[in-house]
Amino acid sequence: MHDLPRQLSVEELAELFEGRTRFVELLAEREDPLEVAPEVIGELSEAEKLEALNAHPAIGSRDLSQRSAEEQGPDADPVVQTDLVYLNQVYEEKFGFRFVVFVDRRPKDEILEVLRRRLERSREEELETALTELVAIARDRWSRG
Repeated sequence: MHDLPRQLSVEELAELFEGRTRFVELLAEREDPLEVAPEVIGELSEAEKLEALNAHPAIGSRDLSQRSAEEQGPDADPVVQTDLVYLNQVYEEKFGFRFVVFVDRRPKDEILEVLRRRLERSREEELETALTELVAIARDRWSRG
């Protein structure tokens, strides 16, 4: 279990956030980057927020980093997997960015229900939620080492 760091490199942060984005570059300039991440999000343009979200792999995707694959667990029932792929597409078309959720080792059928509920929300609510989830994922990844 790691304590929250005082400083992290762009490379370390890119691993936690699934890619090198403007958000990651700004975090690397700060002390306590995972602590101040919500504040830094407030400094980002809409395009930079979307870049950070879209760097994350889609839930149920076959093209995952090793870390994401471990977090998402084994493939779900084929019906659940198909629904995840379809609703991810619906979500991206509706909101204009990737569905990001802190899986926290929950089964995919549970995540599917979260996705269904979040599709009912406004874009503003979803953007805020997705960015909050993005930071929660990075903090969890850091704490697990």
